[in-house]
Amino acid sequence: MNANRFDADGRIALVTGGGSGVGKAVARGLASAGWRVVVAGRRMGVLEETAAALTSETSGDVTPLSADIGDPSAVKALFEAIRTRFGRLDLLVNNAGIANSAVPLEDISFEEWNNVVSANLTGAFLCTQEAFRLMKAQEPQGGRIINNGSISASTPRPFSAPYTATKHAITGLTKSSALDGRPFDIACGQIDIGNAASEMTSKMGGGVPQANGEIAPEPTINPQHIADAVVYMAGLPLDANVLSLTVMATKMPFVGRG
Repeated sequence: MNANRFDADGRIALVTGGGSGVGKAVARGLASAGWRVVVAGRRMGVLEETAAALTSETSGDVTPLSADIGDPSAVKALFEAIRTRFGRLDLLVNNAGIANSAVPLEDISFEEWNNVVSANLTGAFLCTQEAFRLMKAQEPQGGRIINNGSISASTPRPFSAPYTATKHAITGLTKSSALDGRPFDIACGQIDIGNAASEMTSKMGGGVPQANGEIAPEPTINPQHIADAVVYMAGLPLDANVLSLTVMATKMPFVGRG
């Protein structure tokens, strides 16, 4: 038996950005471990395809719900739908996010800055806020939040000011949420991901900018490794928490970057 399945059966998880990439892998891992999973994002068609595929693969319960997590009213509607359908939420995985254009900092438009901040930071805050409200009110009280931080939460890449700024901020949100959630049995942790294979990292094999100005290929890892780590974090009892965890391609230029 899966070691996490006993704890997870019947529990409800929400994965934002769950239609593809890392989010889809995480949703698959949670469903396989016995969680009832809601995948959320803006593209309902993609979410429906993902939910159908994962339900078939895992024999689990995967539900698609459409929401723009940068929109407060849409986030409220998402969590109200979860409350109405399931009665509670046990796990929020704040995974949704986008990268910015790889151009010099001074060429980033205000519109693009706002779009990245909305998707990566504001969305995570709004979802965390609604999760706190639901987790405080439900019986039994409490739950867990896991934030997708990225290696860029500690060390930037060239031409990544908006993305890096939001990921540094996610670390602050994680720590504040972990502290403010303590009295209510709400645990919050962060997983920093290095080069999981996805649409966002698809160009790495052909070469990406390095701190010394060179263009060099970088290795990637199967997103299943990220899913396994999230399932482990999610399966802990609420009196234990992984505050920070890094899962990365061993040979990527992070340790010693720059």
